[in-house]
Amino acid sequence: MDINNCALDHRWVTRRGAILFALLGIAWGIPYLLIKVAVEQLDPAMLVLARTAIAAAVLLPFAIARGEIMPVLRRWRPLLVFTVVELVVPQFLLGSAEERLPSSTTGLLVAAVPLAGVGIAFALGRPERLAPLNWLGIALGMGGVAALVGFTVGSADLGSVGKVLVVVAGYALGPAIIGKWMPDLPGTGVTTIAFTITAVVYAPVVAATRAWPSAWPSASVLTSVILLGVVCSAAAFSIMVALVGEIGPVRATTVTYVNPAVALIAGAVVLGEPVTGWSVLGFALILAGCYLTAIRRRPAGRAGHPGDVPAEAGDRAPAGSQAAPA
Repeated sequence: MDINNCALDHRWVTRRGAILFALLGIAWGIPYLLIKVAVEQLDPAMLVLARTAIAAAVLLPFAIARGEIMPVLRRWRPLLVFTVVELVVPQFLLGSAEERLPSSTTGLLVAAVPLAGVGIAFALGRPERLAPLNWLGIALGMGGVAALVGFTVGSADLGSVGKVLVVVAGYALGPAIIGKWMPDLPGTGVTTIAFTITAVVYAPVVAATRAWPSAWPSASVLTSVILLGVVCSAAAFSIMVALVGEIGPVRATTVTYVNPAVALIAGAVVLGEPVTGWSVLGFALILAGCYLTAIRRRPAGRAGHPGDVPAEAGDRAPAGSQAAPA
């Protein structure tokens, strides 16, 4: 495969773009740490309710002011499906999984989302032509997941690993749904309503299961919940919108390559989670796999800069759908 014909962009981004990229990498890399802290005292369902309610409260005034609510509600069927696979199910499973798994391991496993996206494309009838280098990337990524599961996770925690893999599938399916059925809808409106629906769904769940905390949570847990809602959800989405406008939607998705490294470092520094050789190897394989899987050839006869990226349906999705936060 001629690497010069691959749709990779090696051009430098602007200083503003680099700053936005770094901020988003951090904002979507620390949720695993914060979730780990929060579930020490909060039920996963309660955490989902608190986090999504905060995010909805922050974003709702902006979405209303921009008139983005009604256009999204008119497309309520795919919106509901998107909300379920991107928020309602994954948010609970992440919290439940992190009751047992280290935050760094969870973050590294979620890094396999771009690999799952290939399978989702086939399932939705949008199969991509995969070159040998793409298949090599898929193999490397799967090897990375195997290294993490086989050498860093105990047999008693395999159920939690399964929960994270369901999250991976949901995070890959969510943007595909938007790209196929809602590519023209405003990103702020989609995300705001999705957060609102999730909070509404979990309110009666928390009440019925009595998942309210029996005592007032500690300062560290409250801080984690607030950061998850304001920084990792509402603010991160706003940063993503600005980043897409600065460097384009395709290059913006590469932030998913940074998030796992942030999760690994944060877990080690803040929580003292061990960084084993297998963790590093698994991360490296997953990162290399996602990178190689993302390589695309330019259509034959296409002229232009070697870094040009052909637009596909998924690239036209609202900014908020381009990468999935934890």
